[in-house]
Amino acid sequence: MEKEEGEGLAYANSRHNAKPIKEPGLETGHQHITPARSIQSQPPRISPSITRTSTRSRLHGGHDGFSIFGQDEGSDEDVTAQVPEGDPEKKRDTDEGKFRVKFNGETDPMSPRSMGRLRKWSIVLIVSLSSLCVTCTSSLYTFTYTQIIPEFHTSEELATLGLSIFVAGLGLGPMVLAPLSEFYGRRLVYIVSYIFFIIWLLPCALAPNLATLLVARFLSGLSGSAFLSVAGGTVGDMFTRAELSTPMMVYTASPFIGPEVGPLIGGFINQYANWRWSFWVLMIWAGVQLTLIVLFVPETYHPVVLRNKARKLRKETGDQRYKAQIEIMDRSIPKKIMLSCTRPFELLFLEPMCLNLCLLSAILLGIIYLFFGAFTLVFENNHDFQLWQIGLTFLGIFAGMIIGIGCNSFLWDTMYLRLCKREQERRGEEEMGSDPGASGASEPEFRLPPTIAGAVLVPIGLFGFAWTTYPSVHWIVPIISSGIFGLGTVWCFSGIFTFLVECYPLYAASALAANSFARSSFAAAFPLFGVQMYNKLGYQWATSLLAFLALAMAPFPYIFYKYGKRIRGKSRFAISI
Repeated sequence: MEKEEGEGLAYANSRHNAKPIKEPGLETGHQHITPARSIQSQPPRISPSITRTSTRSRLHGGHDGFSIFGQDEGSDEDVTAQVPEGDPEKKRDTDEGKFRVKFNGETDPMSPRSMGRLRKWSIVLIVSLSSLCVTCTSSLYTFTYTQIIPEFHTSEELATLGLSIFVAGLGLGPMVLAPLSEFYGRRLVYIVSYIFFIIWLLPCALAPNLATLLVARFLSGLSGSAFLSVAGGTVGDMFTRAELSTPMMVYTASPFIGPEVGPLIGGFINQYANWRWSFWVLMIWAGVQLTLIVLFVPETYHPVVLRNKARKLRKETGDQRYKAQIEIMDRSIPKKIMLSCTRPFELLFLEPMCLNLCLLSAILLGIIYLFFGAFTLVFENNHDFQLWQIGLTFLGIFAGMIIGIGCNSFLWDTMYLRLCKREQERRGEEEMGSDPGASGASEPEFRLPPTIAGAVLVPIGLFGFAWTTYPSVHWIVPIISSGIFGLGTVWCFSGIFTFLVECYPLYAASALAANSFARSSFAAAFPLFGVQMYNKLGYQWATSLLAFLALAMAPFPYIFYKYGKRIRGKSRFAISI
């Protein structure tokens, strides 16, 4: 919504005639999956006297926690050691495999999946609330305008920059922080980034001028972005794919609920206290979250946990041959960061499905952030609401999103299984197991129905909001319409994220990073012209313009549902079998 070891993405490959390759360096019980297409497309490199004896591959996470990769994106899918038959090196490679450290099944005490259910859910809630705190920080700031504009003798346009550059920081941070987590683990990235997030909240609270506030806002957004790019992987580390749906939904909801929580809190603080208390409250909240992270969130990134296990074995046995997979891989931090910064743009420019779905989600998040200014105009001028009351108007979008999340399990999961079963019957295959992806009965397009429904609801909600923004219409009516918009938005996000992961299994990290960059760009830009647009066009036509924009994007999810398989067949990056 956004990642670690062979589960998340491997299953997407296994359902498309993938060829499993067992590797001694990976977890017991998990097979590294390389798509048959990738293997078959490699030119013959091995002569009759040469045999392939070892395959070095790596497991790493993508940028927002939804997927796991068996290969390094953009690197050779197989890094093969070619050893002549009968060579002593062949026996040496076999011996090294015996000392390759792995988990002894999911019951291994060091495996994150062996933790108790209560502990797993405690960690999920901690990282989800930490993510919510960061996104809440983005929007809570908008309710300080009434005080900082006269205090700093500035304009509303310049004050709005504090919102835009914070969101820009959220979009740029994952490009660096996500790759770093693959080298140093999640826990260290969490702790260091959250410490800096708190540090940069301090100059926000003490800012003597607007320039100081703006710089600190950008740096705090950059630091806090770790929980939007890495934390989802922690959830995937602890749960099997069969268990993952509910905890992942809890986590992925938090970044989108956070912007609605900000006005609820900020309205009361800035109505009855000095604006600086907005940041003191956020610092207290973030400090509590940091304490919980330090005390209760362990390292869960499987390759790093295996490295710790290897170090423990070397210390206990004195045998230095025990190695984890991550310790024998030749990796470059600059190369990984460079790939992280370039591959997403290749997908945006070369993949029509990725481009249009990212554009749809970007427009939706941009509208949400534009509403922070628009709601103030509508409810203050039309209904004489005070600041705390304006904050409460965001309960409509908040409630819509909560309803959408609650419907996900029994509505869309059921439809997904029904589509898988229909596909299986069409193929005439045997009874489908508990994992439709592994059975080969699933297609990426089966993840799009919630996006199709959401894309219809969004313009309905926006048009409803637009033409009920009159003083003569009761204030609850536009709030209800905003709830329909919130419901459609969360359904759109849910379907888009899972579709991108399954459509681009080898490049899901980059696809999700492209989505994150597009969303953050629009969310940063829309507030800069929102208030002016509403004042110029009027409340009704300004919102209608947004509705028409969403309506123009509405057909694409259905088009990709109907013709996605054909489009994938011509793609350089998508899985096409």
